[in-house]
Amino acid sequence: MTGGKLALATFALSMGSFMNILDLSIANVSIPTIAGDLGVGVNQGTWVITSYAVSEAIMLPLTGWLALRFGQIRLFVVATLLFTLASLACGLAFTFPMLLAARVVQGIVGASMIPLSQSLITTIYPPHQRGLALGIWSMTTIVSPVVGPLVGGWLTENQSWHWVFLINLPIGLLVAFMVSGLFAHRESPTRKVPVDFTGLGLLIVGVGALQILLDKGNELDWFGSTFIISMACLAVFALALFVVWELYEEHPVVDIRLFASRNFTVGVVCLMLGTMAWFGTVIVLPLWLQTYNGYTAVWAGKTMAFGGMLTVLLGPIVGANLNRFDPRAIASLGFILFGTALFWSARFTPDVDFWSLALNRLFLGMGISFFFMPLTIIHMSGLAPDRMASAAGLGNFMRIIGSSFGTAILTSMFEHKAIQHHAELAEQISIYNPNSVGYLESLQAGGLTAAQAYGQTENTLNVQAYLMSMNGVFFTCGMIMFSLLLLVWWAKPPFGVKVER
Repeated sequence: MTGGKLALATFALSMGSFMNILDLSIANVSIPTIAGDLGVGVNQGTWVITSYAVSEAIMLPLTGWLALRFGQIRLFVVATLLFTLASLACGLAFTFPMLLAARVVQGIVGASMIPLSQSLITTIYPPHQRGLALGIWSMTTIVSPVVGPLVGGWLTENQSWHWVFLINLPIGLLVAFMVSGLFAHRESPTRKVPVDFTGLGLLIVGVGALQILLDKGNELDWFGSTFIISMACLAVFALALFVVWELYEEHPVVDIRLFASRNFTVGVVCLMLGTMAWFGTVIVLPLWLQTYNGYTAVWAGKTMAFGGMLTVLLGPIVGANLNRFDPRAIASLGFILFGTALFWSARFTPDVDFWSLALNRLFLGMGISFFFMPLTIIHMSGLAPDRMASAAGLGNFMRIIGSSFGTAILTSMFEHKAIQHHAELAEQISIYNPNSVGYLESLQAGGLTAAQAYGQTENTLNVQAYLMSMNGVFFTCGMIMFSLLLLVWWAKPPFGVKVER
Protein backbone atom coordinates (compact mmCIF):
# COMPACT_ATOMS: atom_id res chain seq x y z
CA MET A 1 0.00 0.00 0.00
CA THR A 2 1.00 3.63 -0.49
CA GLY A 3 -0.08 7.14 0.42
CA GLY A 4 -3.32 7.78 2.25
CA LYS A 5 -4.46 4.19 2.00
CA LEU A 6 -1.29 3.02 3.77
CA ALA A 7 -1.79 5.62 6.52
CA LEU A 8 -5.43 4.62 7.07
CA ALA A 9 -4.60 0.91 7.12
CA THR A 10 -1.78 1.50 9.61
CA PHE A 11 -4.13 3.53 11.79
CA ALA A 12 -6.89 0.89 11.70
CA LEU A 13 -4.60 -2.06 12.50
CA SER A 14 -2.81 -0.11 15.21
CA MET A 15 -6.10 0.92 16.81
CA GLY A 16 -7.23 -2.71 16.78
CA SER A 17 -4.22 -3.87 18.78
CA PHE A 18 -4.37 -0.69 20.91
CA MET A 19 -7.97 -1.38 21.95
CA ASN A 20 -7.24 -5.03 22.70
CA ILE A 21 -4.16 -4.37 24.83
CA LEU A 22 -5.82 -1.34 26.45
CA ASP A 23 -8.28 -3.74 28.07
CA LEU A 24 -5.42 -5.36 29.99
CA SER A 25 -4.72 -2.13 31.88
CA ILE A 26 -7.69 0.23 31.63
CA ALA A 27 -9.38 -1.48 34.59
CA ASN A 28 -6.27 -1.29 36.83
CA VAL A 29 -7.16 1.94 38.60
CA SER A 30 -10.84 0.95 38.66
CA ILE A 31 -10.30 -2.31 40.60
CA PRO A 32 -11.02 -0.82 44.05
CA THR A 33 -14.23 0.78 42.70
CA ILE A 34 -15.35 -2.34 40.80
CA ALA A 35 -14.61 -4.57 43.80
CA GLY A 36 -16.54 -2.30 46.17
CA ASP A 37 -19.47 -1.88 43.79
CA LEU A 38 -19.82 -5.63 43.16
CA GLY A 39 -19.18 -6.68 46.76
CA VAL A 40 -15.81 -8.47 46.52
CA GLY A 41 -12.33 -7.87 47.95
CA VAL A 42 -9.56 -6.06 46.11
CA ASN A 43 -7.63 -9.34 45.71
CA GLN A 44 -10.62 -10.89 43.96
CA GLY A 45 -11.02 -7.70 41.96
CA THR A 46 -7.69 -8.36 40.22
CA TRP A 47 -9.36 -11.39 38.60
CA VAL A 48 -10.94 -8.86 36.23
CA ILE A 49 -7.45 -8.49 34.74
CA THR A 50 -6.14 -12.04 35.03
CA SER A 51 -9.30 -13.73 33.70
CA TYR A 52 -9.02 -11.68 30.51
CA ALA A 53 -5.28 -12.20 30.19
CA VAL A 54 -5.38 -15.97 30.70
CA SER A 55 -8.30 -16.63 28.33
CA GLU A 56 -6.57 -14.51 25.68
CA ALA A 57 -3.25 -16.28 26.25
CA ILE A 58 -4.82 -19.72 25.87
CA MET A 59 -6.44 -18.82 22.56
CA LEU A 60 -3.47 -16.92 21.08
CA PRO A 61 -1.68 -20.05 19.79
CA LEU A 62 -4.78 -20.89 17.73
CA THR A 63 -4.29 -17.76 15.63
CA GLY A 64 -2.21 -19.55 12.99
CA TRP A 65 -4.77 -22.35 12.56
CA LEU A 66 -7.74 -19.95 12.46
CA ALA A 67 -5.99 -17.70 9.93
CA LEU A 68 -5.31 -20.66 7.64
CA ARG A 69 -8.88 -21.90 7.98
CA PHE A 70 -10.79 -18.62 7.54
CA GLY A 71 -8.29 -16.06 6.19
CA GLN A 72 -6.45 -13.33 8.07
CA ILE A 73 -8.69 -10.40 7.07
CA ARG A 74 -11.95 -12.19 7.74
CA LEU A 75 -10.69 -13.48 11.09
CA PHE A 76 -9.48 -10.04 12.19
CA VAL A 77 -12.78 -8.33 11.33
CA VAL A 78 -14.97 -11.01 12.97
CA ALA A 79 -12.73 -11.10 16.07
CA THR A 80 -12.96 -7.29 16.37
CA LEU A 81 -16.75 -7.33 16.14
CA LEU A 82 -17.09 -10.15 18.70
CA PHE A 83 -14.63 -8.39 21.01
CA THR A 84 -16.77 -5.24 20.77
CA LEU A 85 -19.90 -7.24 21.61
CA ALA A 86 -18.17 -8.83 24.62
CA SER A 87 -17.12 -5.34 25.76
CA LEU A 88 -20.78 -4.36 25.75
CA ALA A 89 -21.54 -7.38 27.97
CA CYS A 90 -18.77 -6.28 30.40
CA GLY A 91 -20.21 -2.77 30.57
CA LEU A 92 -23.72 -4.07 31.30
CA ALA A 93 -22.62 -6.58 33.98
CA PHE A 94 -24.22 -6.05 37.40
CA THR A 95 -22.65 -8.97 39.31
CA PHE A 96 -19.01 -10.02 39.67
CA PRO A 97 -19.52 -13.49 38.09
CA MET A 98 -21.21 -11.84 35.08
CA LEU A 99 -18.29 -9.47 34.65
CA LEU A 100 -15.75 -12.30 34.91
CA ALA A 101 -17.66 -14.40 32.35
CA ALA A 102 -17.81 -11.46 29.93
CA ARG A 103 -14.07 -10.81 30.42
CA VAL A 104 -13.27 -14.44 29.62
CA VAL A 105 -15.31 -14.17 26.41
CA GLN A 106 -13.48 -10.93 25.57
CA GLY A 107 -10.14 -12.72 25.87
CA ILE A 108 -11.26 -15.73 23.83
CA VAL A 109 -12.72 -13.87 20.86
CA GLY A 110 -10.14 -11.07 20.80
CA ALA A 111 -7.00 -13.21 21.14
CA SER A 112 -6.20 -13.28 17.42
CA MET A 113 -6.46 -9.49 16.99
CA ILE A 114 -2.95 -8.73 18.29
CA PRO A 115 -0.85 -11.20 16.23
CA LEU A 116 -2.96 -10.55 13.12
CA SER A 117 -2.53 -6.79 13.38
CA GLN A 118 1.21 -7.38 13.76
CA SER A 119 1.51 -9.67 10.73
CA LEU A 120 -0.85 -7.61 8.53
CA ILE A 121 0.93 -4.32 9.20
CA THR A 122 4.23 -5.82 8.00
CA THR A 123 2.63 -7.01 4.73
CA ILE A 124 1.51 -3.53 3.67
CA TYR A 125 5.01 -2.02 3.99
CA PRO A 126 7.97 -2.73 1.67
CA PRO A 127 10.74 -4.90 3.21
CA HIS A 128 13.08 -1.99 3.91
CA GLN A 129 10.36 -0.21 5.95
CA ARG A 130 9.21 -3.17 8.04
CA GLY A 131 11.31 -2.00 10.97
CA LEU A 132 9.30 1.24 10.90
CA ALA A 133 6.07 -0.77 10.62
CA LEU A 134 6.98 -2.86 13.65
CA GLY A 135 7.98 0.33 15.46
CA ILE A 136 4.55 1.86 14.89
CA TRP A 137 2.82 -1.38 15.89
CA SER A 138 4.97 -1.85 19.00
CA MET A 139 4.28 1.74 20.03
CA THR A 140 0.57 0.92 20.34
CA THR A 141 1.31 -2.14 22.50
CA ILE A 142 3.55 -0.05 24.77
CA VAL A 143 1.34 3.04 25.03
CA SER A 144 -1.89 1.11 25.71
CA PRO A 145 -1.02 -0.04 29.25
CA VAL A 146 0.15 3.50 30.04
CA VAL A 147 -2.87 5.35 28.63
CA GLY A 148 -5.23 2.75 30.12
CA PRO A 149 -4.96 3.85 33.76
CA LEU A 150 -5.42 7.53 32.82
CA VAL A 151 -8.54 6.87 30.74
CA GLY A 152 -9.86 4.31 33.23
CA GLY A 153 -9.32 6.68 36.15
CA TRP A 154 -11.11 9.57 34.44
CA LEU A 155 -14.06 7.40 33.37
CA THR A 156 -14.38 5.81 36.82
CA GLU A 157 -14.32 9.12 38.66
CA ASN A 158 -16.41 11.21 36.24
CA GLN A 159 -18.77 8.64 34.73
CA SER A 160 -18.86 5.03 35.95
CA TRP A 161 -16.56 2.00 35.86
CA HIS A 162 -18.97 0.50 33.28
CA TRP A 163 -17.65 3.02 30.74
CA VAL A 164 -14.19 1.50 31.08
CA PHE A 165 -15.53 -1.29 28.85
CA LEU A 166 -18.22 0.59 26.89
CA ILE A 167 -15.55 2.90 25.43
CA ASN A 168 -14.55 0.01 23.14
CA LEU A 169 -17.83 0.12 21.20
CA PRO A 170 -17.15 3.05 18.80
CA ILE A 171 -13.46 2.08 18.41
CA GLY A 172 -14.24 -1.57 17.61
CA LEU A 173 -16.92 -0.73 15.05
CA LEU A 174 -14.65 1.84 13.34
CA VAL A 175 -11.71 -0.58 13.16
CA ALA A 176 -13.84 -3.42 11.74
CA PHE A 177 -15.37 -1.10 9.11
CA MET A 178 -12.00 0.35 8.02
CA VAL A 179 -10.15 -2.98 7.80
CA SER A 180 -12.95 -4.71 5.89
CA GLY A 181 -12.96 -1.86 3.35
CA LEU A 182 -9.20 -1.27 3.00
CA PHE A 183 -8.32 -4.97 2.78
CA ALA A 184 -11.34 -6.04 0.71
CA HIS A 185 -9.27 -7.73 -2.03
CA ARG A 186 -6.23 -8.79 0.00
CA GLU A 187 -7.51 -11.89 1.76
CA SER A 188 -4.85 -14.52 2.52
CA PRO A 189 -5.14 -18.06 1.06
CA THR A 190 -7.15 -20.53 3.14
CA ARG A 191 -7.04 -24.29 3.53
CA LYS A 192 -8.63 -26.82 5.82
CA VAL A 193 -6.26 -27.93 8.55
CA PRO A 194 -7.34 -30.27 11.39
CA VAL A 195 -7.34 -28.71 14.84
CA ASP A 196 -5.42 -30.30 17.68
CA PHE A 197 -8.21 -30.57 20.27
CA THR A 198 -6.11 -32.72 22.61
CA GLY A 199 -3.32 -30.14 22.68
CA LEU A 200 -5.82 -27.31 23.15
CA GLY A 201 -7.47 -29.15 26.04
CA LEU A 202 -4.14 -29.77 27.77
CA LEU A 203 -3.19 -26.11 27.29
CA ILE A 204 -6.46 -24.91 28.82
CA VAL A 205 -6.13 -27.24 31.82
CA GLY A 206 -2.44 -26.48 32.40
CA VAL A 207 -2.54 -22.68 32.08
CA GLY A 208 -5.91 -22.48 33.83
CA ALA A 209 -4.70 -24.50 36.83
CA LEU A 210 -1.53 -22.45 37.03
CA GLN A 211 -3.47 -19.18 37.00
CA ILE A 212 -5.90 -20.39 39.68
CA LEU A 213 -2.88 -21.35 41.78
CA LEU A 214 -1.44 -17.86 41.41
CA ASP A 215 -4.74 -16.06 42.04
CA LYS A 216 -5.77 -18.09 45.11
CA GLY A 217 -2.32 -18.85 46.53
CA ASN A 218 -2.03 -15.83 48.80
CA GLU A 219 -5.61 -16.19 50.01
CA LEU A 220 -5.21 -19.91 50.85
CA ASP A 221 -1.71 -19.75 52.36
CA TRP A 222 -0.01 -21.20 49.29
CA PHE A 223 1.33 -24.73 49.73
CA GLY A 224 -0.21 -25.01 53.16
CA SER A 225 -3.45 -25.63 51.24
CA THR A 226 -4.38 -29.00 49.74
CA PHE A 227 -6.25 -27.21 46.97
CA ILE A 228 -3.16 -25.20 45.94
CA ILE A 229 -0.99 -28.34 45.97
CA SER A 230 -3.58 -30.08 43.77
CA MET A 231 -3.60 -27.17 41.31
CA ALA A 232 0.22 -27.19 41.19
CA CYS A 233 0.33 -30.94 40.44
CA LEU A 234 -2.38 -30.59 37.79
CA ALA A 235 -0.59 -27.67 36.12
CA VAL A 236 2.78 -29.45 36.02
CA PHE A 237 1.28 -32.69 34.72
CA ALA A 238 -0.93 -31.05 32.05
CA LEU A 239 1.79 -28.72 30.75
CA ALA A 240 4.44 -31.47 30.65
CA LEU A 241 2.05 -33.74 28.74
CA PHE A 242 1.15 -30.81 26.48
CA VAL A 243 4.79 -30.25 25.49
CA VAL A 244 5.35 -33.93 24.72
CA TRP A 245 2.08 -34.18 22.75
CA GLU A 246 2.78 -31.07 20.66
CA LEU A 247 6.25 -32.29 19.69
CA TYR A 248 4.78 -35.35 17.95
CA GLU A 249 1.46 -33.91 16.72
CA GLU A 250 1.30 -33.40 12.94
CA HIS A 251 -0.84 -30.25 13.26
CA PRO A 252 0.01 -28.85 16.72
CA VAL A 253 -2.01 -26.06 18.29
CA VAL A 254 1.32 -24.58 19.40
CA ASP A 255 4.41 -25.03 17.27
CA ILE A 256 6.75 -26.05 20.11
CA ARG A 257 9.52 -26.63 17.55
CA LEU A 258 9.85 -22.84 17.27
CA PHE A 259 11.81 -23.02 20.52
CA ALA A 260 14.51 -24.94 18.63
CA SER A 261 15.42 -21.54 17.16
CA ARG A 262 17.83 -19.85 19.56
CA ASN A 263 16.70 -16.35 18.61
CA PHE A 264 13.03 -17.19 19.05
CA THR A 265 13.65 -18.67 22.50
CA VAL A 266 15.81 -15.77 23.68
CA GLY A 267 13.40 -13.18 22.29
CA VAL A 268 10.18 -14.59 23.76
CA VAL A 269 11.68 -15.45 27.17
CA CYS A 270 13.05 -11.90 27.48
CA LEU A 271 9.68 -10.58 26.30
CA MET A 272 7.79 -12.66 28.88
CA LEU A 273 10.04 -11.72 31.83
CA GLY A 274 10.25 -8.07 30.78
CA THR A 275 6.45 -7.85 30.50
CA MET A 276 6.11 -9.58 33.86
CA ALA A 277 8.31 -6.94 35.54
CA TRP A 278 6.60 -4.11 33.65
CA PHE A 279 3.06 -5.20 34.51
CA GLY A 280 4.07 -5.64 38.13
CA THR A 281 4.72 -1.90 38.29
CA VAL A 282 1.62 -1.04 36.24
CA ILE A 283 -0.64 -2.92 38.69
CA VAL A 284 1.01 -2.36 42.08
CA LEU A 285 1.75 1.38 41.87
CA PRO A 286 -1.83 2.63 41.21
CA LEU A 287 -3.13 0.16 43.81
CA TRP A 288 -0.74 1.63 46.40
CA LEU A 289 -1.43 5.23 45.37
CA GLN A 290 -5.18 4.87 45.81
CA THR A 291 -5.28 2.63 48.84
CA TYR A 292 -2.47 3.98 51.00
CA ASN A 293 -1.40 7.34 49.57
CA GLY A 294 -4.73 9.16 49.18
CA TYR A 295 -4.74 9.44 45.36
CA THR A 296 -8.00 9.42 43.42
CA ALA A 297 -8.39 7.16 40.36
CA VAL A 298 -7.78 10.16 38.07
CA TRP A 299 -4.57 11.25 39.79
CA ALA A 300 -3.27 7.69 39.90
CA GLY A 301 -3.97 7.51 36.16
CA LYS A 302 -2.17 10.82 35.56
CA THR A 303 0.89 9.49 37.36
CA MET A 304 0.93 6.33 35.23
CA ALA A 305 0.38 8.30 32.01
CA PHE A 306 3.82 9.89 32.20
CA GLY A 307 5.25 6.51 31.27
CA GLY A 308 3.81 6.90 27.77
CA MET A 309 5.04 10.37 26.86
CA LEU A 310 8.55 9.47 25.70
CA THR A 311 7.25 6.17 24.33
CA VAL A 312 5.08 8.00 21.81
CA LEU A 313 8.04 10.09 20.67
CA LEU A 314 10.70 7.38 20.70
CA GLY A 315 8.67 4.45 19.33
CA PRO A 316 8.72 5.38 15.62
CA ILE A 317 12.31 6.67 15.85
CA VAL A 318 13.60 3.42 17.35
CA GLY A 319 11.57 1.36 14.88
CA ALA A 320 12.83 3.29 11.84
CA ASN A 321 16.46 2.77 12.92
CA LEU A 322 16.30 -0.84 14.05
CA ASN A 323 18.08 -2.03 10.90
CA ARG A 324 21.05 0.27 11.61
CA PHE A 325 21.96 -1.10 15.04
CA ASP A 326 22.32 -4.45 16.78
CA PRO A 327 18.90 -5.12 18.41
CA ARG A 328 20.67 -6.78 21.34
CA ALA A 329 22.41 -3.49 22.12
CA ILE A 330 19.15 -1.52 21.84
CA ALA A 331 17.33 -4.03 24.09
CA SER A 332 20.20 -3.87 26.60
CA LEU A 333 19.87 -0.08 26.76
CA GLY A 334 16.18 -0.55 27.48
CA PHE A 335 16.85 -3.06 30.25
CA ILE A 336 19.39 -0.73 31.88
CA LEU A 337 17.10 2.32 31.74
CA PHE A 338 14.08 0.36 32.98
CA GLY A 339 15.99 -1.46 35.72
CA THR A 340 17.63 1.76 36.97
CA ALA A 341 14.24 3.47 37.17
CA LEU A 342 12.89 0.50 39.13
CA PHE A 343 15.75 0.68 41.64
CA TRP A 344 14.96 4.38 42.00
CA SER A 345 11.30 3.42 42.67
CA ALA A 346 12.47 1.02 45.38
CA ARG A 347 13.73 4.01 47.40
CA PHE A 348 10.41 5.91 47.57
CA THR A 349 9.44 7.34 50.97
CA PRO A 350 5.92 7.94 52.37
CA ASP A 351 6.07 11.65 51.44
CA VAL A 352 7.05 11.05 47.80
CA ASP A 353 5.46 13.80 45.71
CA PHE A 354 3.55 13.59 42.42
CA TRP A 355 6.35 14.99 40.25
CA SER A 356 8.91 12.54 41.60
CA LEU A 357 6.54 9.70 40.71
CA ALA A 358 5.86 11.26 37.29
CA LEU A 359 9.56 11.68 36.49
CA ASN A 360 10.20 8.09 37.50
CA ARG A 361 7.44 6.86 35.16
CA LEU A 362 8.94 9.00 32.39
CA PHE A 363 12.24 7.11 32.63
CA LEU A 364 10.40 3.79 32.82
CA GLY A 365 8.63 4.68 29.57
CA MET A 366 11.96 5.44 27.93
CA GLY A 367 13.25 2.01 28.89
CA ILE A 368 10.15 0.31 27.50
CA SER A 369 10.62 2.11 24.16
CA PHE A 370 14.04 0.54 23.74
CA PHE A 371 13.42 -3.09 24.61
CA PHE A 372 10.03 -4.16 23.21
CA MET A 373 10.70 -3.56 19.52
CA PRO A 374 14.17 -5.14 19.30
CA LEU A 375 12.88 -8.23 21.13
CA THR A 376 10.17 -8.56 18.47
CA ILE A 377 12.84 -8.36 15.75
CA ILE A 378 15.00 -10.94 17.54
CA HIS A 379 12.31 -13.57 18.07
CA MET A 380 10.94 -13.25 14.52
CA SER A 381 14.35 -13.38 12.81
CA GLY A 382 15.47 -16.35 10.75
CA LEU A 383 11.98 -17.90 10.44
CA ALA A 384 10.34 -19.09 7.22
CA PRO A 385 7.38 -16.95 6.03
CA ASP A 386 4.88 -19.78 6.63
CA ARG A 387 5.87 -19.86 10.32
CA MET A 388 5.47 -16.12 10.92
CA ALA A 389 1.81 -16.28 12.00
CA SER A 390 2.52 -19.12 14.44
CA ALA A 391 5.60 -17.29 15.77
CA ALA A 392 3.64 -14.05 16.22
CA GLY A 393 0.87 -15.94 18.02
CA LEU A 394 3.27 -17.81 20.31
CA GLY A 395 5.32 -14.66 20.97
CA ASN A 396 2.20 -12.76 22.00
CA PHE A 397 1.12 -15.78 24.07
CA MET A 398 4.37 -15.51 26.05
CA ARG A 399 3.88 -11.75 26.44
CA ILE A 400 0.30 -12.13 27.71
CA ILE A 401 1.38 -14.94 30.05
CA GLY A 402 4.05 -12.58 31.38
CA SER A 403 1.47 -9.85 32.06
CA SER A 404 -0.93 -12.31 33.70
CA PHE A 405 1.69 -13.98 35.87
CA GLY A 406 3.24 -10.63 36.72
CA THR A 407 -0.15 -9.37 37.90
CA ALA A 408 -0.85 -12.45 40.01
CA ILE A 409 2.62 -13.06 41.44
CA LEU A 410 3.60 -9.47 42.19
CA THR A 411 0.24 -8.39 43.68
CA SER A 412 0.41 -11.50 45.86
CA MET A 413 3.98 -10.57 46.84
CA PHE A 414 2.79 -7.00 47.55
CA GLU A 415 0.09 -8.20 49.95
CA HIS A 416 2.15 -10.98 51.59
CA LYS A 417 5.23 -8.81 52.22
CA ALA A 418 3.04 -6.00 53.59
CA ILE A 419 1.58 -8.36 56.20
CA GLN A 420 5.10 -9.50 57.12
CA HIS A 421 6.40 -5.91 57.40
CA HIS A 422 3.35 -4.89 59.45
CA ALA A 423 3.97 -7.72 61.91
CA GLU A 424 7.64 -6.75 62.25
CA LEU A 425 6.77 -3.09 62.81
CA ALA A 426 3.97 -3.91 65.27
CA GLU A 427 6.46 -5.80 67.44
CA GLN A 428 8.10 -2.45 68.16
CA ILE A 429 4.90 -0.97 69.66
CA SER A 430 5.42 -1.84 73.29
CA ILE A 431 5.47 -0.19 76.71
CA TYR A 432 9.09 -1.30 76.87
CA ASN A 433 10.04 0.70 73.75
CA PRO A 434 10.59 4.36 74.68
CA ASN A 435 10.18 5.47 71.04
CA SER A 436 6.70 3.97 70.69
CA VAL A 437 5.68 5.21 74.15
CA GLY A 438 6.84 8.72 73.24
CA TYR A 439 4.96 8.60 69.92
CA LEU A 440 1.71 7.52 71.59
CA GLU A 441 2.09 10.18 74.28
CA SER A 442 2.64 12.87 71.64
CA LEU A 443 -0.56 11.83 69.86
CA GLN A 444 -2.53 11.97 73.10
CA ALA A 445 -0.97 15.33 73.92
CA GLY A 446 -2.35 16.53 70.60
CA GLY A 447 -5.91 15.76 71.74
CA LEU A 448 -6.42 12.12 70.77
CA THR A 449 -7.77 9.58 73.22
CA ALA A 450 -5.72 6.46 73.95
CA ALA A 451 -7.91 4.42 71.58
CA GLN A 452 -7.59 7.04 68.84
CA ALA A 453 -3.82 7.20 69.32
CA TYR A 454 -3.58 3.43 68.86
CA GLY A 455 -5.81 3.71 65.77
CA GLN A 456 -3.57 6.41 64.30
CA THR A 457 -0.52 4.27 65.03
CA GLU A 458 -2.12 1.30 63.26
CA ASN A 459 -2.78 3.47 60.21
CA THR A 460 0.86 4.66 60.21
CA LEU A 461 2.07 1.06 60.41
CA ASN A 462 -0.11 0.12 57.43
CA VAL A 463 1.23 2.99 55.33
CA GLN A 464 4.82 2.10 56.18
CA ALA A 465 4.32 -1.65 55.69
CA TYR A 466 2.74 -1.32 52.26
CA LEU A 467 5.36 1.22 51.16
CA MET A 468 8.14 -1.19 52.19
CA SER A 469 6.35 -3.98 50.36
CA MET A 470 5.94 -1.92 47.18
CA ASN A 471 9.61 -0.98 47.28
CA GLY A 472 10.46 -4.68 47.56
CA VAL A 473 8.32 -5.45 44.50
CA PHE A 474 10.08 -2.75 42.46
CA PHE A 475 13.51 -3.97 43.57
CA THR A 476 12.60 -7.52 42.46
CA CYS A 477 11.41 -6.22 39.08
CA GLY A 478 14.65 -4.27 38.70
CA MET A 479 16.68 -7.43 39.34
CA ILE A 480 14.65 -9.23 36.66
CA MET A 481 15.42 -6.51 34.12
CA PHE A 482 19.18 -6.53 34.79
CA SER A 483 19.27 -10.34 34.62
CA LEU A 484 17.95 -10.12 31.04
CA LEU A 485 21.19 -8.40 30.02
CA LEU A 486 22.89 -11.79 30.31
CA LEU A 487 20.22 -13.61 28.31
CA VAL A 488 19.64 -11.27 25.35
CA TRP A 489 23.27 -11.51 24.15
CA TRP A 490 22.84 -15.26 23.66
CA ALA A 491 20.82 -14.41 20.51
CA LYS A 492 22.76 -14.83 17.29
CA PRO A 493 22.92 -12.51 14.21
CA PRO A 494 21.64 -11.87 11.58
CA PHE A 495 18.39 -10.26 12.78
CA GLY A 496 15.27 -9.04 11.05
CA VAL A 497 14.65 -8.32 7.40
CA LYS A 498 17.62 -7.27 5.27
CA VAL A 499 17.36 -3.94 3.54
CA GLU A 500 16.78 -4.20 -0.20
CA ARG A 501 19.28 -2.27 -2.30
